[in-house]
Amino acid sequence: MRTYEKRGNKWVQVHKSAAVIGKNGLSSSKKEGDGRTPVGLFSIGESFGFASKPANLKMRYTQTNNYHYWIDDPTSPDYNKWIYYRGNPNKRWKSYERMNHYLYKYAVIINYNRNPIIKGKGSAIFLHRWRQSTSPTAGCVALSEKQLLNVMRWIAPSKQPKIIIGDQSSILTQLKARNTPAK
Repeated sequence: MRTYEKRGNKWVQVHKSAAVIGKNGLSSSKKEGDGRTPVGLFSIGESFGFASKPANLKMRYTQTNNYHYWIDDPTSPDYNKWIYYRGNPNKRWKSYERMNHYLYKYAVIINYNRNPIIKGKGSAIFLHRWRQSTSPTAGCVALSEKQLLNVMRWIAPSKQPKIIIGDQSSILTQLKARNTPAK
């Protein structure tokens, strides 16, 4: 993973770290449960985690608990939404993720399939901490906890941050399409 910021008319690399992606690689046609990380340009949403808010964070942060869920049940009207619910989740949804999961000590929402939400196209795509550097995700992007916190502290919502996910060729194509060469 590399992060860039625009200085004048040039894109300058700020961070570089190892990252892991979905166990089945990248996909430009992601589907729910395929184990792939979606390719494309996406806005960055808010941050969350079961731990207390990290110091020096500029973005909105929600400390999660047992009542926070992300719904990955394509038959539900709540599909690909973050829901706070105090009832029995098994009676409401066929599939969901608890937002206080071990990997979500700290995390950032990647706004994939959010506006509009297309059922079955994939859900719950986050930037979160990894199990280890050799363990892929179910479709998210994961970093070491230290690097994740560095990136989270660097993100400035006022600058309308984006994430481009892909291989080198697809990332360069995205940048060229926006006429914004990286240096």
